[in-house]
Amino acid sequence: MIERLRFAGADLRLLPTGLFSGTGAREMDASFAAYAWSNDRRIERLSGQPFSKDYRFKVLDKPGTLFDSGAATLAITAAGLADHRKRFDALRLIQHARYVAGLDITSVAVLADLLSSEGFGEAARLLTEESPELLDANRQLVAEGQNLFRRHGANGVPALVVERNGHQRLLDASALFSSYDNLVAHLQAA
Repeated sequence: MIERLRFAGADLRLLPTGLFSGTGAREMDASFAAYAWSNDRRIERLSGQPFSKDYRFKVLDKPGTLFDSGAATLAITAAGLADHRKRFDALRLIQHARYVAGLDITSVAVLADLLSSEGFGEAARLLTEESPELLDANRQLVAEGQNLFRRHGANGVPALVVERNGHQRLLDASALFSSYDNLVAHLQAA
């Protein structure tokens, strides 16, 4: 749905919240893997986002795998330093790497290789070097995302906040998982 909004010309900004990084990260165990897989299957039915067997067996069912978005968030920030719209391209790339290819996106080396192979060479360099510019930009983006999240009482991700005439409104996340026409109607009503 987000891709369709982008291609329709909507002015979108992708903001990370750090919900599943730092203290929100956790080691994957059998119980959490089963819970995640159940949610992923539901999301696949609702959104069409594929979740492969490689993802299930190489990520969810692999003992010691981390559920941690910190490195991926840093990679997405790196990709969007010069142009925030590139964050969406990096997000799509990283989601495919995890949910379809079953790659370990908690690894900076994996993410740097992925970014390099898809034309984000400078982002890969900044990520590998953990440049101060990148770390500062990432801290600022996460803080901005967390503030927006709290201010609107969002209780999960993804969350969509619409800003119109200087006023912001949180859309019900269910609008992202229904029809495109329904999402557009929610946006127009906001």
